[in-house]
Amino acid sequence: MTPAVEASVWAQALYTVIGVGLIVYAVTGGADLGVGFWHWFARGPRKEAQRAALSHAIAPIWEANHVWLIFVIVVLFSAFPRAFSALSIALHVPIALALVGIVFRGSAYAFHSYGIQLESSRAHWQRVFAASSVVTPVFLGLVVGGVASGEIRVAEGVVTSGYFAGWTTPFALSVGVFSLSLFAMLSAVYLAADTQGELSNDFRRRALVMECVSGAAALLTFLLAENHAPLLHANLWGSTFSAPVQIVTAALALSTIALLYRRQHAVARLTAAAQVAMVVIGFGLAMGHHFILPDVSVAYAAAHAEVLPALTIALGLGSLILAPALAYLYWVFKRVG
Repeated sequence: MTPAVEASVWAQALYTVIGVGLIVYAVTGGADLGVGFWHWFARGPRKEAQRAALSHAIAPIWEANHVWLIFVIVVLFSAFPRAFSALSIALHVPIALALVGIVFRGSAYAFHSYGIQLESSRAHWQRVFAASSVVTPVFLGLVVGGVASGEIRVAEGVVTSGYFAGWTTPFALSVGVFSLSLFAMLSAVYLAADTQGELSNDFRRRALVMECVSGAAALLTFLLAENHAPLLHANLWGSTFSAPVQIVTAALALSTIALLYRRQHAVARLTAAAQVAMVVIGFGLAMGHHFILPDVSVAYAAAHAEVLPALTIALGLGSLILAPALAYLYWVFKRVG
């Protein structure tokens, strides 16, 4: 194997690692963001019971889920510094706003749950928590829409398209709405499985509604991509992987709906998570080994060849500690809860 081929293999492996990190973040941190969405839309005679269930669901482990986003960022700037540089410059506005949302969300949750303020102040922090949870997935979706739009151009390592290209299009906004609806659906399914009686039915009905909303948002995103993200649209429409991925994703969505109707919430939890994972996988495949279409490919963005194998080995050794620790954390707190 030549050095160039070996470097390409390591780069593709790390690109896959980033994809795995994004999948795990979507099915864990995404569900936590969805909890904030339902805090905002808690309604009916069980409004306070709904909010209590939401707080109980995320209280012990919500901070841990954002480890995966940090993991993705660290791998990105370590293994693909050119991609990190281009993303940080071209999309610094929505990235910064998403990070502000994450910080405000965490701070507001802590002040609301553990503060000693008056009830009126705690209610204020609750609203900040809910609002931040709603806007953060939208900004994350704007970032995703921006990298797929084809409007961000990079020439010789320099972003030439300005600070508002890509993420201000109707397509990017539709991706933001799609992200929010997916996270809200996932959270509602998880909560339907974690609660009992009428409270579980409340979340079951909301999960069914958000499955329909997610489907509509996915269709709108696909239609807008034809004009606003033509390269992504071509990959989605013409690639050999497209049909199998879309069929599996649709089958998982329909399975989740059927399981929710039959009140088999524990199994629906698995199919809903798999559905979100397939959405991330489908997007990753449609990007065609690019971080930013069309100029920032995996090969272009990769670090020096000496860095890639060392980083991969370090990640493998680190995962032997991190993965069991996180699994034990989830098991302990969910078992206690």
